Amino acid sequence: MKSSAIQNKLARRSISRQEEAALGKPQRVYDNIADLVANLDNPTPMVKLSERYNPVSGFEIYVKLEAFNPFGSIKDRTALYLLRGTPLKDGQVLAEPTAGNTGIALAALANSQDTDIELAVPEATPEEKKTLLRFLGAGLLEVEDDLCPLFPTEGARGVVKSMVESEAYKGKYVSPNQYENELNVEAHYHTTGPEIWNQTGGDIDYFFAAFGTCGTITGVGRYLKERNPDIKIIGIEPSAREHELSGIKRISDLPDEFKPKILDYSLIDDIIAVDDRDAFETGIRLARTEGIMVGPTTGAVLHAAASVAEAANGKAVVISPDNATKYMSAYAKYLDKD
Repeated sequence: MKSSAIQNKLARRSISRQEEAALGKPQRVYDNIADLVANLDNPTPMVKLSERYNPVSGFEIYVKLEAFNPFGSIKDRTALYLLRGTPLKDGQVLAEPTAGNTGIALAALANSQDTDIELAVPEATPEEKKTLLRFLGAGLLEVEDDLCPLFPTEGARGVVKSMVESEAYKGKYVSPNQYENELNVEAHYHTTGPEIWNQTGGDIDYFFAAFGTCGTITGVGRYLKERNPDIKIIGIEPSAREHELSGIKRISDLPDEFKPKILDYSLIDDIIAVDDRDAFETGIRLARTEGIMVGPTTGAVLHAAASVAEAANGKAVVISPDNATKYMSAYAKYLDKD
């Protein structure tokens, strides 16, 4: 009786204004994990950095946190577009070269639709990423390759290319080829770019992103330039071809035949090179001043934004491709030794 009385009392109590407001809103219930990938109705968040991190008055920095995608990175957007745009026949296997994040997203999405997948990764890919790929059950081929490979027909890309084209496999493998597929650009033109424009109310002067496959910087850059040609699009690359920044590529001084196929150079206003130590130390500093835990690529992009802030005014949006958890082993050597 006592328990029943308490329950009746709780049922009769007046609900709070917050609860009342929530009752009429759509709830976050989905039919498939793919529905959680960011879009205009469900954008990834942006956070303004405080004066503790960015003491430069007149230059605001906002970080767009792509780790809030369901598989933990901006590559979730790309993977969804690639998978939907790559028809597979019965018995065919998805194959793709990856530095990790695209592979993780493709593997998870492939699992959700009962598709087999095999991935080729450079040996230097962080162990955390390779473990995640094994956890997802992806077939994993570790290839002797640079994190920043020069030749698209060698290393991980070459292995997948041979799997797709070899007559011995009789058409078993199909690759979306994120490095040359325009769907990579479209994913960001139709989602990431409009999200940034809406979240800033069109009040944006600079956009910073790293060069990887170049889908992000081309797709977002194209969308933002169409809205306001004065927005500066700044690309970030490692200072040397041999580096420890997974997923970021050096594009300067490349022969024409090795330049990224989907990069629209006409959109790029400046290129800033960042070395490994500055990237990792910036990531650590962000965690210790703002509590925002990001990967070293974000550290590189933020370091570049800070260098621009010293002589500029306006509002900048920085892409944070993922979070720190996939890079703890790499971060370890840059942490303070107590």
